[in-house]
Amino acid sequence: MIELLQYEFMRRALIAAVLVGLVTPVIGTFLVQRRLALLGDGIGHVALTGVALGLLTSTSPVLTAAVVATLGAVLMELVRVRTRTSGDVALALLFYGGIAGGVLLIGLTPGASNATLTSFLFGSVSTVGEQDIWIVGALAVGVLTVLAVFGRELFVLCQDEEVARAHGLPVRFLSILLAVTAALTVVIAMRVVGVLMVSALMIVPVAAAQQLSRSFRVTVGLAVLIGLLSSLGGLTTAFHSDLAPGATIVLLALAVYCVAVVVGGLLRRATARRGVPPLPQGTGGPTDTMPQTDRGRVTP
Repeated sequence: MIELLQYEFMRRALIAAVLVGLVTPVIGTFLVQRRLALLGDGIGHVALTGVALGLLTSTSPVLTAAVVATLGAVLMELVRVRTRTSGDVALALLFYGGIAGGVLLIGLTPGASNATLTSFLFGSVSTVGEQDIWIVGALAVGVLTVLAVFGRELFVLCQDEEVARAHGLPVRFLSILLAVTAALTVVIAMRVVGVLMVSALMIVPVAAAQQLSRSFRVTVGLAVLIGLLSSLGGLTTAFHSDLAPGATIVLLALAVYCVAVVVGGLLRRATARRGVPPLPQGTGGPTDTMPQTDRGRVTP
């Protein structure tokens, strides 16, 4: 790790990796709860259009990706709510429109090459600049602030939308807020793991944490820990072994998931022998008690 700090580009990459490992599993927990695990993929494709727009206009690709991904997330939610289009079809529209728009704009960008497109598709930590770090840091603070302020309301929404509506919560606003927060999270992570693999880092740590816990709060904490270890461990391994960092980070997270499945199975057997209710097998979300609400505000 000390050797990595000798290089300026790796110091920036490590900062980005910490931000990615911290933020992506948190928002991923809410997406898994609401069964929107593939939302990150769809938004990632839309973010690619924003990247291409930034390159075409000679502005910051990260900033334009944030704007376009946010607009795409809002549009997807409006299409899902206001039309007869189901959630999976709305995601498909994001997939196809986003990737097509990105490829088209990249082709119109003077001096752009396949290498430029590949660096955003699969991540390229060596190209993370100081401006990118400031933008990604600001986005990370914004995402964590939103979750700190609206976390309980989002928890109720992700548990049961009808219950949230019955308690007077602004379901449409919260749904759009969750989609926008996910969009910003995708932009945060795309410089490290790439837009094609960013969803994996949002979902795999959560899936691994669910094997070991049935509490929402504990699941979030374990998912963040796994995300941080995967990001930093994958980046370090990629540096020393000359591997693709994005792929290494995702594969390390998948390896942790496999270990968590084994450990979780052993824990369930041990608790079953003692007559204690077993841990969940990860097929559903964590089982925290639903918070009580009072006129649309969630209280402990």
